[in-house]
Amino acid sequence: MTTSDHAAVRTLRFGHSPDADDAYMFYGFHEGHATIPGCRVEHVMQDIQSLNVRALEKADLEITAVSAHAYAFLAEAYAVLSCGASMGMGYGPVVVAAGPMELDDLRGRKVAVPGHMTTAALLLRIECPECEPVEVMFDQIPEAVATGKFDAGVIIHESQLTYGEEGLTKVLDFGELWESRDGLPVPLGLDVVRRDLGDDLMKAVSKGFRDSIIAAHDHEDAAIEYALQFGRGLDVVKGSKFVHMYVNELTLDMGEKGRKALDHLYARAKAAGILEKAPTLDVI
Repeated sequence: MTTSDHAAVRTLRFGHSPDADDAYMFYGFHEGHATIPGCRVEHVMQDIQSLNVRALEKADLEITAVSAHAYAFLAEAYAVLSCGASMGMGYGPVVVAAGPMELDDLRGRKVAVPGHMTTAALLLRIECPECEPVEVMFDQIPEAVATGKFDAGVIIHESQLTYGEEGLTKVLDFGELWESRDGLPVPLGLDVVRRDLGDDLMKAVSKGFRDSIIAAHDHEDAAIEYALQFGRGLDVVKGSKFVHMYVNELTLDMGEKGRKALDHLYARAKAAGILEKAPTLDVI
């Protein structure tokens, strides 16, 4: 490759969480099974709340994972990719406590949340507006609840599969609530692309990322092995289960069901007085 060839290659920074499900989706990029023509993809790994803040304050990453909650404030700078969304189909963030407790018992109590701009925190504010959310790093929440630092906490990522082993009790699973009450998946995370890349490159990003996810499906065992590097102690069985909880049929294309779920989330947040207006959903 000549110097001019190197100069012609554009670097696209893609922000995502260091978690098994995100790693699985990036397997195709990692192994070269998927590409974005004329571009190289550079992975930027940060926890989701840090990515939310980065997008809100800087919008410097060309492509990034963000919480559905945070996107309500990002629609001017970013469009939504039709692929890569994390939607819980009958499962989602879980409110846990050290012992039996009802959601109404949390009124006036401190509840640990994994960042105020996460969708987990938004769901808590909608369903239990009288509690006091306190931001705690997501992987520290189970211990903080188990040791009595907080009355309850909202857990995300692999803790959704392991909280019972840590002596915690489920108060509410938001995904179960949405399925039974609303008949919808609960929308949690989105992948978004900066609008100033232009329509052609945004579409190429969407296709490349979808190809990366398809490649993971096509190389399932190797993709799971790669993803488990980011699984924080999950074995193959639990790791595979967790990955496919959030890399599901709506991840390749959120479709009408996914858009309806997002519209419903923003409508509920607006009705609760948390959002002034719902964002425009331009899906690429």
